[in-house]
Amino acid sequence: MPLVAGVDSSTQSCKVVIRDAETGALHRQGTARHAPGTEVDPETWWSALLEAADAAGGLGDVAAIAVSGQQHGMVCLDADGAVVRPALLWNDTRSAGAAADLVAEAGPDGARYWADTTGSVPVASFTATKLRWLAGNEPDNAGRTAAVCLPHDWLTWRLAGYGPGSGAEGLAALRTDRSDASGTGYWSPATGQYLPEILETALGHVPVLPKVLGPLEPGLQTPSGAILGPGTGDNAGAALGVGAGVGDIVVSVGTSGTVFAVVDQPTADQTGLVAGFADATGNFLPLAATLNASRVLDATAALLGVGLPELTDLALSAEPGSGGLTLVPYFEGERTPNLPEAKASLHGMTLANYTPANLARAAFEGVACSLADAFGAFTELGIEARRIILVGGAARSAAMQQALSSVLGMPVDVPEPGEYVADGASRQAAAVLTGRWPEWKTQDSLTVAEAPAPRVLERYLAAALGQYGAASPSVPAAG
Repeated sequence: MPLVAGVDSSTQSCKVVIRDAETGALHRQGTARHAPGTEVDPETWWSALLEAADAAGGLGDVAAIAVSGQQHGMVCLDADGAVVRPALLWNDTRSAGAAADLVAEAGPDGARYWADTTGSVPVASFTATKLRWLAGNEPDNAGRTAAVCLPHDWLTWRLAGYGPGSGAEGLAALRTDRSDASGTGYWSPATGQYLPEILETALGHVPVLPKVLGPLEPGLQTPSGAILGPGTGDNAGAALGVGAGVGDIVVSVGTSGTVFAVVDQPTADQTGLVAGFADATGNFLPLAATLNASRVLDATAALLGVGLPELTDLALSAEPGSGGLTLVPYFEGERTPNLPEAKASLHGMTLANYTPANLARAAFEGVACSLADAFGAFTELGIEARRIILVGGAARSAAMQQALSSVLGMPVDVPEPGEYVADGASRQAAAVLTGRWPEWKTQDSLTVAEAPAPRVLERYLAAALGQYGAASPSVPAAG
């Protein structure tokens, strides 16, 4: 049977899985680290992909490859196909002012205009806002920008043999998919079209943009003849990897926290809490994202001088509610709600409750409450959850599982640990190769159902509202 490869080029690392196209059976896999930072030379992604592929036994025997990558990152290419400047990643917040300017310039109903036109209200993460920042702060680089693509687009392009020196022919070969295009701020999920007027406003001119491929449309080929799929944004890849369907809501706790639903109609949220993205199958993927997730747990574990397993044990030794401690975990600013300059805060401390166990539990509950705050905005859009699926590195922690179930007041399904994004990319590769979505066996999952903890979410929202005047409109804060 033919083999296919799925690539997950995330913020922190690159992972490659090689699977059987018919059964999905895993043959081999490899990984490599990425350079840290919010501004990164894309060549380091290419080096990591080659290293991960080599660790996976190479790509010479695969029939198709698909790349799933971190969304929004701004990769600017000059007329020869060379990278103009280091890529600005999704978590680089220097473009927050540019996002606010783009909304304001659209008029008194600017948020409604953006939601209706692009499905989302711009925030610092989006590519359009980074292009606006570039035009205002590095006009020479903006002027040299002949093409703009996203991280997964650029890696697919490199796999096809293009790169610096490719010229106009190479730029014309750029390809992307609807899930990643929908996170740029200049492509409409509702119409399936680019919005050149937004690019003109953001960058000052309309560069070459990747062709947006359909879900099963073959893209380019590698020099050895392997088919290259359209690729996906990382969250759309994860949805494929866990087999999420219409009515499912996926909560991912990784470097960032994300809540996304699979729905069959486009969404438009003028509050900006929910971005109206597309998915990789032809459906839609409304998504709310937080900047602060597993790194909050990492920082708390380091503060307490323990590892993540011990942090989980400490948290489980405390009572639900953390003795009244409430952590608002905006350590790196925040995206949902849109507070790029916010700071974290700890509330409700007394001599009795200020213990390592309560602090550990408060970290898990704070992340869970932040995700629940984002989750609540889905209710305002009329999206009902048939099933909650919890994924991401922190999903393996029993404390995270219990905290999320308790805060949401719903059971959560936790699939077996796996490389969900890379698996989703490999599933797309198999679909492009065979012309149909493969019916691979889904992972076994654990269902966790916890009783709601008293006033945990209410205390969290009251603390956030009191400090920043910020809370989800869908869940009233306690007074």
